[in-house]
Amino acid sequence: MMTRRWRRRTTTRDPGDINVTAFMNLMVILVPFLLITAVFSRIAILELTLPAGAAAGATSPPQGFDLEVVLRKDGVEVGDRNGGLIRHIAALDSGYDYVQLAELLQLIKARYPEERDVTLLLEPEIEYDALVQVMDAVRIATTVVAGSAVKVELFPEISIGDAPPARARVAAAGGR
Repeated sequence: MMTRRWRRRTTTRDPGDINVTAFMNLMVILVPFLLITAVFSRIAILELTLPAGAAAGATSPPQGFDLEVVLRKDGVEVGDRNGGLIRHIAALDSGYDYVQLAELLQLIKARYPEERDVTLLLEPEIEYDALVQVMDAVRIATTVVAGSAVKVELFPEISIGDAPPARARVAAAGGR
Protein backbone atom coordinates (compact mmCIF):
# COMPACT_ATOMS: atom_id res chain seq x y z
CA MET A 1 0.00 0.00 0.00
CA MET A 2 2.77 2.34 0.61
CA THR A 3 3.99 2.13 -2.90
CA ARG A 4 0.67 3.23 -4.28
CA ARG A 5 0.60 6.36 -2.26
CA TRP A 6 4.12 7.10 -3.30
CA ARG A 7 3.23 6.71 -6.90
CA ARG A 8 0.26 8.95 -6.63
CA ARG A 9 2.34 11.70 -5.17
CA THR A 10 5.10 11.44 -7.73
CA THR A 11 2.87 11.65 -10.74
CA THR A 12 3.37 14.95 -12.47
CA ARG A 13 0.73 17.00 -14.11
CA ASP A 14 1.28 19.20 -17.11
CA PRO A 15 1.40 22.86 -16.09
CA GLY A 16 -1.62 24.76 -17.34
CA ASP A 17 -1.34 27.57 -19.83
CA ILE A 18 -1.47 31.10 -18.46
CA ASN A 19 -4.46 32.98 -19.79
CA VAL A 20 -3.35 36.58 -20.47
CA THR A 21 -6.40 37.59 -22.47
CA ALA A 22 -8.03 39.41 -19.54
CA PHE A 23 -4.79 41.25 -18.77
CA MET A 24 -4.35 42.28 -22.41
CA ASN A 25 -7.94 43.55 -22.54
CA LEU A 26 -7.26 45.63 -19.46
CA MET A 27 -4.10 47.13 -21.01
CA VAL A 28 -5.89 47.91 -24.28
CA ILE A 29 -8.44 49.98 -22.36
CA LEU A 30 -6.17 51.43 -19.65
CA VAL A 31 -3.30 52.77 -21.78
CA PRO A 32 -5.42 55.02 -24.07
CA PHE A 33 -7.43 56.20 -21.05
CA LEU A 34 -4.28 57.25 -19.21
CA LEU A 35 -2.89 58.98 -22.30
CA ILE A 36 -6.10 60.91 -22.86
CA THR A 37 -6.40 62.06 -19.24
CA ALA A 38 -2.74 62.92 -18.80
CA VAL A 39 -1.96 66.58 -18.21
CA PHE A 40 0.73 67.78 -20.49
CA SER A 41 2.41 70.83 -19.01
CA ARG A 42 4.84 73.22 -20.56
CA ILE A 43 7.79 74.22 -18.44
CA ALA A 44 8.86 77.81 -18.86
CA ILE A 45 12.09 79.19 -17.49
CA LEU A 46 12.34 82.79 -16.41
CA GLU A 47 15.80 84.11 -15.67
CA LEU A 48 16.05 86.04 -12.42
CA THR A 49 18.89 87.78 -10.66
CA LEU A 50 19.45 88.41 -7.00
CA PRO A 51 19.87 92.01 -5.88
CA ALA A 52 23.41 93.16 -5.21
CA GLY A 53 24.54 92.81 -1.61
CA ALA A 54 25.19 95.71 0.72
CA ALA A 55 28.93 95.49 0.13
CA ALA A 56 28.54 95.89 -3.63
CA GLY A 57 26.29 98.94 -3.31
CA ALA A 58 28.24 100.61 -0.49
CA THR A 59 31.04 101.91 -2.72
CA SER A 60 28.95 104.29 -4.81
CA PRO A 61 25.16 104.44 -4.64
CA PRO A 62 23.64 104.61 -8.10
CA GLN A 63 21.94 107.83 -9.07
CA GLY A 64 18.80 107.79 -11.15
CA PHE A 65 15.66 105.71 -11.09
CA ASP A 66 15.79 102.26 -9.47
CA LEU A 67 12.32 100.65 -9.48
CA GLU A 68 11.43 98.58 -6.46
CA VAL A 69 8.19 96.62 -5.93
CA VAL A 70 7.61 95.35 -2.39
CA LEU A 71 4.97 92.66 -1.94
CA ARG A 72 3.50 92.77 1.56
CA LYS A 73 0.53 91.04 3.15
CA ASP A 74 -1.46 94.30 3.25
CA GLY A 75 -0.65 95.38 -0.31
CA VAL A 76 1.95 96.23 -2.91
CA GLU A 77 4.39 99.13 -2.55
CA VAL A 78 5.91 100.61 -5.68
CA GLY A 79 8.82 102.95 -5.20
CA ASP A 80 12.19 104.24 -6.22
CA ARG A 81 15.03 102.89 -4.14
CA ASN A 82 16.72 106.29 -4.29
CA GLY A 83 13.61 108.50 -4.12
CA GLY A 84 11.23 106.66 -1.82
CA LEU A 85 7.70 105.33 -2.04
CA ILE A 86 5.70 106.22 -5.14
CA ARG A 87 2.42 104.51 -4.25
CA HIS A 88 1.01 101.90 -1.88
CA ILE A 89 -1.68 99.75 -3.53
CA ALA A 90 -3.82 98.20 -0.80
CA ALA A 91 -4.81 94.56 -1.07
CA LEU A 92 -8.42 93.75 -1.89
CA ASP A 93 -10.55 91.12 -0.16
CA SER A 94 -9.97 88.81 -3.14
CA GLY A 95 -6.20 89.41 -3.22
CA TYR A 96 -3.86 91.99 -4.67
CA ASP A 97 -5.00 94.62 -7.18
CA TYR A 98 -2.96 93.54 -10.21
CA VAL A 99 -4.88 95.83 -12.59
CA GLN A 100 -3.98 98.96 -10.65
CA LEU A 101 -0.39 97.73 -10.34
CA ALA A 102 -0.15 97.21 -14.10
CA GLU A 103 -1.56 100.68 -14.78
CA LEU A 104 0.94 102.31 -12.41
CA LEU A 105 3.83 100.38 -13.94
CA GLN A 106 2.75 101.51 -17.43
CA LEU A 107 2.86 105.14 -16.26
CA ILE A 108 6.33 104.60 -14.80
CA LYS A 109 7.50 102.94 -18.03
CA ALA A 110 6.19 105.90 -20.03
CA ARG A 111 8.22 108.24 -17.83
CA TYR A 112 11.37 106.05 -17.90
CA PRO A 113 11.25 104.19 -21.25
CA GLU A 114 14.89 103.07 -21.15
CA GLU A 115 14.51 101.39 -17.74
CA ARG A 116 14.35 97.56 -17.86
CA ASP A 117 15.27 96.54 -14.30
CA VAL A 118 12.99 96.01 -11.34
CA THR A 119 13.67 94.64 -7.87
CA LEU A 120 10.84 92.55 -6.44
CA LEU A 121 11.01 92.22 -2.66
CA LEU A 122 8.77 89.81 -0.75
CA GLU A 123 7.70 89.52 2.85
CA PRO A 124 7.90 86.03 4.35
CA GLU A 125 4.93 83.72 3.74
CA ILE A 126 3.72 85.43 0.57
CA GLU A 127 1.97 82.87 -1.61
CA TYR A 128 3.74 81.65 -4.72
CA ASP A 129 0.72 82.45 -6.89
CA ALA A 130 0.87 86.09 -5.80
CA LEU A 131 4.58 86.21 -6.68
CA VAL A 132 3.92 84.84 -10.18
CA GLN A 133 1.02 87.23 -10.78
CA VAL A 134 3.11 90.25 -9.72
CA MET A 135 6.00 89.08 -11.90
CA ASP A 136 3.60 88.84 -14.85
CA ALA A 137 2.26 92.35 -14.14
CA VAL A 138 5.81 93.72 -13.90
CA ARG A 139 7.09 92.06 -17.08
CA ILE A 140 4.29 92.55 -19.61
CA ALA A 141 1.17 94.70 -19.82
CA THR A 142 -1.77 94.42 -22.20
CA THR A 143 -3.04 97.66 -23.66
CA VAL A 144 -5.69 98.40 -26.28
CA VAL A 145 -4.38 100.15 -29.38
CA ALA A 146 -6.75 100.87 -32.29
CA GLY A 147 -9.31 98.37 -30.99
CA SER A 148 -6.93 95.42 -30.60
CA ALA A 149 -5.08 94.16 -27.54
CA VAL A 150 -1.31 94.64 -27.70
CA LYS A 151 1.24 93.28 -25.24
CA VAL A 152 3.83 95.83 -24.13
CA GLU A 153 7.09 94.95 -22.42
CA LEU A 154 7.57 96.81 -19.15
CA PHE A 155 10.40 95.65 -16.89
CA PRO A 156 11.62 92.20 -18.02
CA GLU A 157 14.80 92.03 -15.92
CA ILE A 158 13.56 91.04 -12.47
CA SER A 159 15.63 90.70 -9.31
CA ILE A 160 14.10 88.99 -6.30
CA GLY A 161 14.92 89.51 -2.65
CA ASP A 162 13.52 89.76 0.87
CA ALA A 163 11.47 92.79 1.84
CA PRO A 164 12.69 94.98 4.68
CA PRO A 165 10.58 94.84 7.83
CA ALA A 166 7.47 97.01 7.83
CA ARG A 167 8.69 98.92 10.88
CA ALA A 168 11.75 100.15 8.99
CA ARG A 169 9.45 101.32 6.20
CA VAL A 170 7.27 103.35 8.59
CA ALA A 171 10.31 104.81 10.36
CA ALA A 172 11.90 105.80 7.05
CA ALA A 173 8.68 107.40 5.79
CA GLY A 174 8.22 109.32 9.05
CA GLY A 175 11.77 110.62 9.01
CA ARG A 176 11.31 112.63 5.79
